[in-house]
Amino acid sequence: MKTEEHMTQKLSNNGFTPAVSPTAPTTIVTESDQIFSGETSIPTQGENMPAFHAKPRNASGPLPVILVVQEIFGVHEHIRDICRRLAAEGYLAVAPELYFRQGDPSEYDDIPTLFKELVSTVPDTQVLADLDHVANWASRHGGDMRNMAITGFCWGGRIVWLYAAHNPQLKAAVAWYGKLVGDKTLKQPKQPVDIAVDLNAPVLGLYGGKDDSIPQESVETMRQALRAANAKSEIVVYPEAGHAFNADYRASYHQESAKDGWQRMLAWFQQYGVK
Repeated sequence: MKTEEHMTQKLSNNGFTPAVSPTAPTTIVTESDQIFSGETSIPTQGENMPAFHAKPRNASGPLPVILVVQEIFGVHEHIRDICRRLAAEGYLAVAPELYFRQGDPSEYDDIPTLFKELVSTVPDTQVLADLDHVANWASRHGGDMRNMAITGFCWGGRIVWLYAAHNPQLKAAVAWYGKLVGDKTLKQPKQPVDIAVDLNAPVLGLYGGKDDSIPQESVETMRQALRAANAKSEIVVYPEAGHAFNADYRASYHQESAKDGWQRMLAWFQQYGVK
């Protein structure tokens, strides 16, 4: 599953959320004539959910599936490119628009308003059920549900932990800088630290040592919960990275940590048979 000979990277200022514009010069766009990608619609809970998917163009047989969970900004160009990068590694990658019932994140110009008026209104139960339907869709479109993993970023990183405790068919999970502890609400009744004992799949957590929004105390609390549960999970902290260190389109991007995290993610999938 090699990508270098089929991929180019170029700058792009299109397709990104206005809440974090302008985009950084480090922005990566993956292009390959070996990848098929595009928009689709996934039936879920009586509605049709928009999604982006990518896969190897000439694949034979069922593909390993990676569910890709968005940042708070929805499925904008960065998340679509994550799908393309995973497709270049041989996966069927699917990123659903998990806020589609509540609103459109691209209509917000600043992060605090986006979070307050949209992100905080999305119930965890809705998201987990929608992801189940994404998995079922993947199984009918060239994917193998017996060979499935999940990854997500920021808001999606927290969802990854929750989904690893929700779906017993999941084989592996990688959470990028997702919140671990916090207040419980009707829409968010549990945090990752609360479900450490319930994990069905091993989770690799990737976090930044300089992340002001996720203090190291909370990371250590999660590590202790994982040890107490004897979970086959691991948390890696990059000392020089802050929040959103994999977001190459933002000033928060930390290239060294992002590249190492990406390789660790791929190795984690391989280790647990998602290949």
